[in-house]
Amino acid sequence: MAKTTIEGVTEALNRAAAEARAAGSPEWLREKRLHAWQVYEDTPFPTTKLEEWRYTEVSQFSLERVQLAEPVGKGAEIPAAARALVEGKKAAGHVLALGADVVEIELDEDLRSKGVVLMDLAEAAETHPDLVMTHLGSEALPAEDGKFAALNGALWASGVFLYVPKGVNIEDPIRVARWIEEEGTAVFPRTLIIAEAGSHVAYVEEFGSPDFEEPTLSLGAVEVFARDNADVQYVALQRWGKGVRHMAMQKTIAEKDSNLDTLVVNLGATVARVDLGARLEGTGARSDMLGLCFASEDQHFDHNTRQDHVAPHATSDLLYKGALLDEAKTVFRGIIRVHPKAQLTDAYQTNRNLLLSPDASVVSLPNLEIEADDVKCSHGSTTGQLNEEELFYLMSRGLTREAAERLVIFGFFADVLERLPLPEVVEELREAISERIG
Repeated sequence: MAKTTIEGVTEALNRAAAEARAAGSPEWLREKRLHAWQVYEDTPFPTTKLEEWRYTEVSQFSLERVQLAEPVGKGAEIPAAARALVEGKKAAGHVLALGADVVEIELDEDLRSKGVVLMDLAEAAETHPDLVMTHLGSEALPAEDGKFAALNGALWASGVFLYVPKGVNIEDPIRVARWIEEEGTAVFPRTLIIAEAGSHVAYVEEFGSPDFEEPTLSLGAVEVFARDNADVQYVALQRWGKGVRHMAMQKTIAEKDSNLDTLVVNLGATVARVDLGARLEGTGARSDMLGLCFASEDQHFDHNTRQDHVAPHATSDLLYKGALLDEAKTVFRGIIRVHPKAQLTDAYQTNRNLLLSPDASVVSLPNLEIEADDVKCSHGSTTGQLNEEELFYLMSRGLTREAAERLVIFGFFADVLERLPLPEVVEELREAISERIG
């Protein structure tokens, strides 16, 4: 398969590829994919002249050096490292995706009998068209959202669909593991979650791979809908190996009196870009947006967030924290937008960064855009270095400097993790962070 170039995207990422992905799909999905491809072709690549891309070059994602991942088939052998991402963890159901394919799905039978659906998104488009057609690539993340939203809309594979019926409470998390084994490939995962009124679910998605010498791309999309009084937690733990370029677009919609929390953890990959938007459409809706990252060597992480308050009397609270070593760089750009009719909005946005090296760098740009006059909104950003007095105190109690620094980093991250109401998942995240810090 020929490689692509950004200037003239050809065989690996072209209309023929979009048509191939659409083959055998329902007509409405085929049309949606081809429409997304047309939007992709008609939309220019973002440049650093755009505010949202000022500090991240599109060339860092090496689109010209990847090939579309070939299907591996549902009977493919699952690497032990991929299996370990879900094995032995408490879960109501799990999904394993290998490259461009979902290769394994399991769901508790009691939940299945209550109408919970966990399945390959492409299959769900055929068996549950009334649900998928209405929500996929429409209100939350349409192709018109941007160049890369359109690209995923055309080429997504290894999609996951989760539907939770009205009033169903799923006590244990749904686990999804996404693994890339072949370097030099491009994968386009997609997730669609619909939680009906009064339901509860936690969805934990983990991304992993070996280290690669050749650039490898994951360009994913997530859409989450929380209906009235629903309670939803979405967690993304990204720990790809070196060489992976990670791009994720995550959009959530919270309706009346719902609670929709997200936690994004970036630990791996060479370059990572996350666009996360929370739209509060119902009165009394709440959304906590949490984020952590630990970057070292020459890693580059870019977080672009949006808290969109459409309805009155809704609450959002964002807290993103990053710790950086070596020559790593992180970018945080966030905006709270309060629409004209969204009176009594309560919205907060905080970004805090800890520099562990004089060569690491941070760009932090929190913003407010308020069109209502009865609101409580604030934003803030801090960037600082390790407190030498604090380190000295810990070292005077017998800790090495390395151990003292680890303790300070965990303390720095603690208030983010403590806000996630999933104790077992929090402990797993602590272990992942500890392994990453070394």
